[in-house]
Amino acid sequence: MSPRASRPGDLVAWDLAEKVARRALTLAPLLDDATLAGVRQDFVEVTAEAEGLVAELTGLHPSAGPVRAVVTERAGWVHANLGSFERLLRPLSERLLESSPKVARSNAGRQAAAVEVGLLLAWISSRILGQYDLLPGEESEGEDAIYYVAPNIVGLERQHGFEPRPFRLWIAVHEVTHRLQFTGVPWMRGHFLDLVDRGTSLKTPDARTVLDSLRRAASEVHAGRNPLAETGVVGLLASSEQLETLREAQALMSLLEGHGDVVMDTVGAAQIPGSDRFAKVLAERRARTKGPAKALQQVLGIEAKIRQYREGERFVEQVLAEGGDELFRRCWDGPEMLPSIEEIRDPAIWVARVGTKSPA
Repeated sequence: MSPRASRPGDLVAWDLAEKVARRALTLAPLLDDATLAGVRQDFVEVTAEAEGLVAELTGLHPSAGPVRAVVTERAGWVHANLGSFERLLRPLSERLLESSPKVARSNAGRQAAAVEVGLLLAWISSRILGQYDLLPGEESEGEDAIYYVAPNIVGLERQHGFEPRPFRLWIAVHEVTHRLQFTGVPWMRGHFLDLVDRGTSLKTPDARTVLDSLRRAASEVHAGRNPLAETGVVGLLASSEQLETLREAQALMSLLEGHGDVVMDTVGAAQIPGSDRFAKVLAERRARTKGPAKALQQVLGIEAKIRQYREGERFVEQVLAEGGDELFRRCWDGPEMLPSIEEIRDPAIWVARVGTKSPA
């Protein structure tokens, strides 16, 4: 794994970000070679098994080749995600380099961003179990992959006495579901990347917009509400156009994550012993986050995302109860069939809009 490199005009000094993350992970738990090799072999097998189970249940089949399972330590996950972030931000970096070359080439700004990104990814790497990598770095030659963070998975298994093989299959089912959503729905990847492009193409709010946002936040506090509850700091400082794009992205992620949870629960109940306990322990793990970590989740909008995923799961369950798989699969008919954030929260609105039967 070669060190991350930076290019002139990058918004983030990626090499520094990786150094910061690695330093923050100095005391992170590591697995011995034999244990890591066993985890790798298990995930190669259970990921392939999960793909068959999910395809059979959902009717989604990948347009890409076989799934690639990558088992890594926390530092390896950080390295992979820095590559994804770099590809994600490159168009924005290029536009900024053209319009504001002095800002784009500011070393102080790039280094400050690097410290923030490095510390953020180091913290997330301590929490994450698995992740479908929709935006692989260049060293992967464009192949998508599912990453599994071995120390976090093995740590939970040992702490709670989980049977490793079923637990690993259970995790794989959720991540494989995401891969099939993006590779089995022909337009999904392009639509998602379009949302990202629209978000990064929007202008940064001016001073008046920022002041108005802060005033709204103060009003929320006075009313006893948390102004970061919905979208974190990003939403707090966003313009109205950015907020609209953000809400659209939130609705999509709520749907995809909720669908992933429902598929995981359905496959688990039928095929994976102990899945109910796995789900209970992980839900309690999320709920126990307190103190500085809780504050960080609120600032980043992670707490809001967790709530939105629960809303997404309720949406999927209610739609399935209303019209079964035939009705739910209308979500995959095109971007216009995706639920809005209001429809996620009130599935009856979406059902009334699309109808309970597919058009002839």
